[in-house]
Amino acid sequence: MSKTLVEKIWDAHVVKSEVGFPDILYIDTHLIHEVTSPQAFDGLRKRGLPVFRPQQTVATADHNVPTLNQLLPIKEELSRYQVDMLTKNCAEFGIELYGLGHPFQGIVHVIGPELGITLPGKTMVCGDSHTSTHGAFGAIAFGIGTSQVEQVFATQCLLQQKPKTMKIEVNGELGTGVTAKDIILYIISKISAAGGTGYFIEYAGSTIEALSMESRMTICNMSIEMGARGGLIAPDQITFDYIKGREFAPAGAQWEESLAYWKTLYSDADAKFDSVLSFNAEDITPMITYGTNPGMGMGIAEHIPATADQVSSEQASFQKALDYMGITGDTELVGKPIDYVFIGSCTNSRMEDLREVAEFVKGRQKAENVTVWIVPGSKQIEQQAIAEGLDKIFEAAGFQLREPGCSACLGMNEDKIPAGKYCVSTSNRNFEGRQGPDSRTFLASPLTAAAAAITGKVTDVRTLLKDTVNH
Repeated sequence: MSKTLVEKIWDAHVVKSEVGFPDILYIDTHLIHEVTSPQAFDGLRKRGLPVFRPQQTVATADHNVPTLNQLLPIKEELSRYQVDMLTKNCAEFGIELYGLGHPFQGIVHVIGPELGITLPGKTMVCGDSHTSTHGAFGAIAFGIGTSQVEQVFATQCLLQQKPKTMKIEVNGELGTGVTAKDIILYIISKISAAGGTGYFIEYAGSTIEALSMESRMTICNMSIEMGARGGLIAPDQITFDYIKGREFAPAGAQWEESLAYWKTLYSDADAKFDSVLSFNAEDITPMITYGTNPGMGMGIAEHIPATADQVSSEQASFQKALDYMGITGDTELVGKPIDYVFIGSCTNSRMEDLREVAEFVKGRQKAENVTVWIVPGSKQIEQQAIAEGLDKIFEAAGFQLREPGCSACLGMNEDKIPAGKYCVSTSNRNFEGRQGPDSRTFLASPLTAAAAAITGKVTDVRTLLKDTVNH
């Protein structure tokens, strides 16, 4: 029988299935961090249970870590407590921890792929909604709640309803200044922040196939922002080349065996999806969000939609979002002064992102009114950026290269955007207060964020790319 890629991987991991009940799904890899694991560890203690398969659990500290002076004690009390608890819990339960100071430390969704832990055909979970990032490798990867973290600790399995399947095709060639982040912001703006609810999404089409692994991770990362359970892309030669030779990737005969299996991981030609959507790459321009959910996005040269044009039942919440952001419908966002630029997060903190920004800002200077933070996704990326001299380029432009962590993606550590200030951010969420109480966030690609840093205002990067050639 023909199957989609999701069905192939899911069915291969079902331990038990009964009509009217959720499937018991085996989990290959369990990623954990300091925020969603403490209560789960406590649950094990209370029941006198060990972690069933500690060798299939990988831990790192990322959400609550400072991104300056990481070798010093953490200043924020709650953050310090959570990171200390993770260290103690991992030691007690025999779990490998890539904590502060470890060469493999970094954002959980960045280190999995770069270490060769994330592989095609796996089931992967983490107490973190952006686990869908790992789906870029042709894996079923999704976020879970703390009680489910405990369930995986104890059994290496989860009770899960089989999701519906959706295929999103993007075909054609991307225009100037348009990146993977623009693709996903465009899709979410078209189908809404709830358009993928209940589905596992497979991204396909010539545009997706032409993307690097790092760009594919950006797209899968934000699947959750349209309500989807997760998102994935069928593995291909680009995937295999990326994985080969990484720290924990299969090697030798095991590599050949794995590769043979990975090459079977695709949706059959006549597989049936519950929903299929198609988009043209040529229709996508550099994107920016204007509201307080990732679905409130538009091409950067467009006008902010008017409240009167919204469905009557949504007008009040739409206007509330505009009021929070301090902007008016039916006006341009281009030219809006901004205060901060944050380039980082599990969406856009990889080498490709940093190189792209460095190439764009080389020889340029940030605007005086803007504070710019560049936060690499891992210790390895930080070291690579320094080895390539990107730190010098950033420094000359007035950008600050910090140490790895989730940083200003979420108001959970020291890197917060002050109340009322505007931040152009490469992260994945623009909710009220997400980057700090009463902060205001415009989501964009690293290129668009870099353009805002240079000009001090929301800018269509294409206008600056035109003169890069003469620059």
